[in-house]
Amino acid sequence: MTRRTRIAKSNGKSIGKMKIRLDPVLDIKAAAPLYALLSSRRGGDLAIDASAVERIGGQCLQVLLAARARWEADQRGFLIEGFSPGVIATLRLMGIEPAAFDHRREIDA
Repeated sequence: MTRRTRIAKSNGKSIGKMKIRLDPVLDIKAAAPLYALLSSRRGGDLAIDASAVERIGGQCLQVLLAARARWEADQRGFLIEGFSPGVIATLRLMGIEPAAFDHRREIDA
């Protein structure tokens, strides 16, 4: 995942200074690299572009939910945006609403 994950420049909008874009397939093979990538971004606000995601497995879902909880505990902003309708349907099938990936905090302009 690390070699395929593209780090995007922050547009200065949204939730913070760091932004990453997720790969199309987030299966069991992607879970450990995803964890490493997110861990390396800890400490700042993070916005994640999920618009390319076509499939998401339970392991990556757990990694993303755990990351959201860590960012909240660190009092940092965390947002995943751009889920496709198909991925939203998969999330709901697993009992998760897309809003579960949104932890915003006030960010000084």
